[in-house]
Amino acid sequence: MNFKALKMDGLGNDFLIIDNRYQKISLNQDQIFKLSDKKNNIGFDQLIYIENSDDADAELKYFNSDGKTADACGNGNRCVADILIKEKKRDKVIFKVGKLLHYGKINQDNLVSILMPKPSNKLSDIPVSNEVKDNPLKLKVKENLFEGHLLNVGNPHVVFFKSISHNDLIKFGPIIENHKYFPDRINVTFADIQDKKNIKISVWERGAGNTLACGTAACATAFIASQTEKAENSVNIHFKKGHLKIEIQPDDNILMTGPVSEPRKIEINLDD
Repeated sequence: MNFKALKMDGLGNDFLIIDNRYQKISLNQDQIFKLSDKKNNIGFDQLIYIENSDDADAELKYFNSDGKTADACGNGNRCVADILIKEKKRDKVIFKVGKLLHYGKINQDNLVSILMPKPSNKLSDIPVSNEVKDNPLKLKVKENLFEGHLLNVGNPHVVFFKSISHNDLIKFGPIIENHKYFPDRINVTFADIQDKKNIKISVWERGAGNTLACGTAACATAFIASQTEKAENSVNIHFKKGHLKIEIQPDDNILMTGPVSEPRKIEINLDD
């Protein structure tokens, strides 16, 4: 199978983007997993399909690097928004992810913003098992007790306001992701508050593992930090390669702004 695609990233959170408006490519779980291998293949955190839409500029479908469906991706949204904005020669675009509409725009500094829908902290929306009654919840992992705030920002997140080493993130991240409390698994964020306007976070993504950046984790962290008065609104969420500016709107929608890379065209030859 031969097809054309794009590679693109937001602060190191990298994507394989397949534009299915002009070709019809459908990869199975094994093929996605094979291509996502960063040591032996193209490598990416998420696969994005751009599809035609009757009621928006495009519709996006996401898959994590393990080949399983992803519900949302903030940095991926910003990358596709940049593609559509330049393609359509407009400063604003609208696209669908699942049943939700997302609004993208670009500013004079060439930074791309996405308006993410209002999040939910209802336990049924995360979702969690019947054993979980509280939010935040107490979670014991390898004799360590953590307090985690639960939020769904298109996909499920648990945010711990605690500094953590890289080695501990690698150790605790997959255990928490796959904990029995989370039937659909969960994205795991450890947030280190620098001051009222700056938070540094480390993320273990559901289905992708340790990633350099995660837009929805930034949104979840900023929203919870604002709600609990740990930080101001707006706030800068810092990753290894830069930061995202997160602003909570009066209606609780979340505006996320940051840089994206230039898209790089590639051709893929995938053995059947």
